[in-house]
Amino acid sequence: MALEQEKSLAVPAAALDDVVVAMAEGIFGGPGEVGRHFSGVQLRSVDMSDPVLLADSTIGADVVMVTLQPLRAAHVRALAPSVRVIGRAGVGLDTIDLDAAKAAGITVINQPAYGVTEVASHAVAMLLALQRRLGSLDAFVREGWTGPAPLSPMKALDELVVGLIGLGRIGRATAQMLTGMVGRVIAYDPAFPPLPHGVEWASDIGSLLGCSDVVSLHVPLMPETQSMVDAGFLAAMMPGALLVNVSRGGLVDEDALASALESGQVGGAGLDVFGVEPLPLSSRLMDAPNTLLSPHCAAYSERSTWRLMSWTLEDTVSWVRWRTVEHGNIVVVGDR
Repeated sequence: MALEQEKSLAVPAAALDDVVVAMAEGIFGGPGEVGRHFSGVQLRSVDMSDPVLLADSTIGADVVMVTLQPLRAAHVRALAPSVRVIGRAGVGLDTIDLDAAKAAGITVINQPAYGVTEVASHAVAMLLALQRRLGSLDAFVREGWTGPAPLSPMKALDELVVGLIGLGRIGRATAQMLTGMVGRVIAYDPAFPPLPHGVEWASDIGSLLGCSDVVSLHVPLMPETQSMVDAGFLAAMMPGALLVNVSRGGLVDEDALASALESGQVGGAGLDVFGVEPLPLSSRLMDAPNTLLSPHCAAYSERSTWRLMSWTLEDTVSWVRWRTVEHGNIVVVGDR
């Protein structure tokens, strides 16, 4: 569907009348930009960082809309009684205290489907750039093109085994892009969803790590997955294997990864997400060899940005109006 056609499907302005949306400062270009497309909604820019400020700044608001701004328990409790919905413009829910939202009777809606193709293609792009050593080769040319080019090690693409940890929407899309491009795609997911064509199950993470030339992470950040990529995980990878993470930074022990990159145990890493964002200049990953870093932008395209803004706004307003959603996922059902 063309972007212009998709834009024409936005919720009618009449349905937005009298619904007040408090947007976190700076998202989607601010109320002025969003209001250009949704003229009926009442938009308000709000500093979400201070719970004390939230109590006053959300008075009269029906909806709170955030991207990566954290809403901890204190923030959620501080929201004005008028707030009925938190719209998480994105996928991950680790930045929102869901228990506090439930206790407060506030519905939480996220958008897990808005940028599936974009994130999957970003993972594949990182994989290919690392595998073909494009960063090192670019530097070689720029530094004078003298001596032997840094080509090795470099397997043929159709000899690679790619291991995917997590087979949800993005993991499946990544698998489908890679099937037929690489030698084998194997996957591990404790929920064992249906396998895409051409993908094989690994019996456990250990067996996946032991035979994968590339490991790509596609799991949410939860207590069970926090720092799952630790020193033991990295030691279990094939020597020189590559790691790609476009999911959540908290999945990776970054110091352990830096050490593994420095020793050569891990041959390269493509990372779009980090434990602290922006990534501090003091991070060891900044100087680790064979790294490809991007600023948490894997989900970006003009289409996905439009979807994220419009779907979040449409779903939250629809919940306020009719207690239904069309695009996203209802994570917490509140009674406000």
